Amino acid sequence: MKRFIVTLVVIAVIFIGVVAAGPFYVVDEGEQAVIVQMGKLVNVITEAGLHFKVPFIDDVVRYPKRVMAMDGEQRSMPTKEKQYIWVDVTARWKIADPSKFYESIKTVDAAYAKLAEVIDSEVRTVVAENYLWESVRNSNIIMERSGSPEALGLGENIDPELLQSSIQPETNYEPIVKGRRQLAEEILARSRRLVPEYGIELIDVVIRQIRYSDELTQSVYARMIKERNQIAQAFRSEGEGKKADWQGRMDRERRSILSEAYEKAETIRGEGDAEAARIYAEAYGRDRSFFDFWRAVESYRITMPGFDKTLSTDMEYFKYLYSPTAR
Repeated sequence: MKRFIVTLVVIAVIFIGVVAAGPFYVVDEGEQAVIVQMGKLVNVITEAGLHFKVPFIDDVVRYPKRVMAMDGEQRSMPTKEKQYIWVDVTARWKIADPSKFYESIKTVDAAYAKLAEVIDSEVRTVVAENYLWESVRNSNIIMERSGSPEALGLGENIDPELLQSSIQPETNYEPIVKGRRQLAEEILARSRRLVPEYGIELIDVVIRQIRYSDELTQSVYARMIKERNQIAQAFRSEGEGKKADWQGRMDRERRSILSEAYEKAETIRGEGDAEAARIYAEAYGRDRSFFDFWRAVESYRITMPGFDKTLSTDMEYFKYLYSPTAR
């Protein structure tokens, strides 16, 4: 009886231990797992649900099934003409073969490090095989719009011919053959050849940012400043030309207005003189002696204030001034 009780107790302990060890496990949606026995991979679980494992023997290593992003660090690297630029890339990837992944890398953190190593190497290779303009541009539109108001951020009301005639760029834009987008495709194709052995599928690689080195940045800034100074000088020259044109028009209009006014004034003055002569003639005809007297008085009024002294009044001019009869 005691032996039977002991046997039941042992069975109960074993059962409790097995249950406590968890013979069942759940693989969630977005997960996959590999089953490892004593360090050896024995099974791969890619379907979500409830699964069985051998307690104390099987280990479950879980991996994400979703697409993951790898953000690289900015790296300084030379182009074909030995111009150094900073390149920052990002990539999307997923674990395509859990068994290869476990056997070669084992952890997701190690996968990030391996991807960064592979992609960084291919980025350096591709950038070094191409010129600077291939890395920073996607098309030749800058050559078509070079010197246009829109490209320079000056609005649409600026005369393009003025800009093209005034701006002398330091360097001509080289036509691109591949462009930044195609270089990213080359980096992706090169990297894809290396990652399948790690059980990784590389979905895409994108050049997120390209930044000039400090030396190249200063050169670019100097060129931009020179170009803007040329634009400002072009506007000043155009403004001075328009100013001179308007001033010439104003001067011509002023002379024309003055000439017309002088002509009208002379006409009016002539008409007035003629009318005055007519009135004088008519007055002279009516009473000649009064007319002579009035003319003499008017002459005295004008001339006498200007005489400092008069030595003699015995002359015909003063006959009305001292004559008792004013005749």
